[in-house]
Amino acid sequence: MAKRDYYEVLGVQKSASEPEIKKAYRRLAMKYHPDRNTGEDGSEEKFKEASEAAEILLDSEKRASYDQFGHAAVDGSAGGGFSSSSNFGSIFEDVFGDIFSGGRGQSQVHRGSDLKYVLDLDLEEAVRGANPKIRIPTLVECMECLGSGAKKGTSPIDCVQCGGLGQVTARQGFFSLQQTCPRCRGKGKVIKDPCQKCRGQGRVEERKTLSVKVPPGVDTGDRIRLSGQGEAGVSGGPAGDLYVQVNVREHAIFTRETADLYCEVPISFVDAALGGQLEVPTLEGKVSLKIPAETQTGKLFRLRAKGVNMAQIRGGGIGDLYCKIVVETPVNLSKRQKELLEEFAGNQDASQSPRQVSWIKGVKRFIDALRD
Repeated sequence: MAKRDYYEVLGVQKSASEPEIKKAYRRLAMKYHPDRNTGEDGSEEKFKEASEAAEILLDSEKRASYDQFGHAAVDGSAGGGFSSSSNFGSIFEDVFGDIFSGGRGQSQVHRGSDLKYVLDLDLEEAVRGANPKIRIPTLVECMECLGSGAKKGTSPIDCVQCGGLGQVTARQGFFSLQQTCPRCRGKGKVIKDPCQKCRGQGRVEERKTLSVKVPPGVDTGDRIRLSGQGEAGVSGGPAGDLYVQVNVREHAIFTRETADLYCEVPISFVDAALGGQLEVPTLEGKVSLKIPAETQTGKLFRLRAKGVNMAQIRGGGIGDLYCKIVVETPVNLSKRQKELLEEFAGNQDASQSPRQVSWIKGVKRFIDALRD
C-alpha cells in the first residue's frame, strides 16, 4: 500500500513553517498516542505514521530531499537518499516531551513558594511611613541536615531504578519515551536515612519575625516585596519572596482619595449665616478655617498641601485637604429659642432663601405640566 503524502498526514500545506508542523503533530500525538488509546481504529498505526511524517518534515535537510524526490528519498532509492528507520523518540520528545516525559536529567532544584501577608495600618502610619515588625509562619531550610533531608553525616544516594537520572525509559514498539521515575519521583536521589528533625523533607516550619519598611504615602492594595523571605527552596533552590499587602484602616475623621484627604466639618446655622472662625484638624495638627457669611451645606474648602505626600510612592506631589461644610439643625430647643426662631421666621424675606424659592417654583412648574 502506497504511503500517504507526509504533508497530507499532518494536515498542513507544503509551505508550512516548523512551528505549524510541530503544532499539527502535537495535535495528532495527543489524539492517537498508545497511552491514550487501546489500538482501536488503528490509532497506533496513525500515531506511527504521524511520527514518521514529523521526523522527516522537521529536519530541514530531509524535508528538502523529500520535497524533491518524494518517498523515494525516504526509501533511499534516490541519490543522496536516507533511511527512515530513525529515532522517532527524539522527535516525539522534542515536540511532545513536556506532556509525556519529565525531561531527561531534569533538575529537581525548585524555588520556594512566595508568601503573602496582609499588613493593617492606621491612616497616620500609611501617610507618614512606618517600620512595623511582623511574624509569619513559613518553611525554612532544616539546619540539622542543611536542606538535604538526609540524616546528619549521611547523604542522599542515587536511585537504583533510574541510576540518578530521575527518568526511566518506556519502550513503545520501535521508539522510546522518557517518563518520570516512579521510585524517586524524578529527583534522581533517594534518602536511605532521613533526618529526624525534618523527616526527610529538608525544610521545617518556623515562625520568623521580620521588620517591614513602609514608605510614606502607601495606600490600600499597595504591595511591599521582601526578597528571599518566602518559603525555602527545595534541594538547595532559592527561597521565594514575601509580599506584604497594605490595608489602611478606616479613619474616624478623614477619608482618602489617592493623595487628597476629605473630612466633614459640622457648623451651627448661626455660624453658617453670620460667618466665623473655626479650628479644623489636619494630620499635622489643627489649623484655622475662616467661614464666610451665608455659607451653605456642601461647600468645600481646600487646604493646600495638607493631604498625603506621594513623592516616595509614585513620584507625585503633596495632596490637599478638603473640608466639607455640614450645617447642623439645632435640637433640644428651649421655649425661648423657639420663640426667637418663630419671630425670625415671621420677619424673613423670600429673597433670603433663594434656593428654597427656586425649588418651590420648579415643583410648581412640574405639577402644572402634569395637569396639562
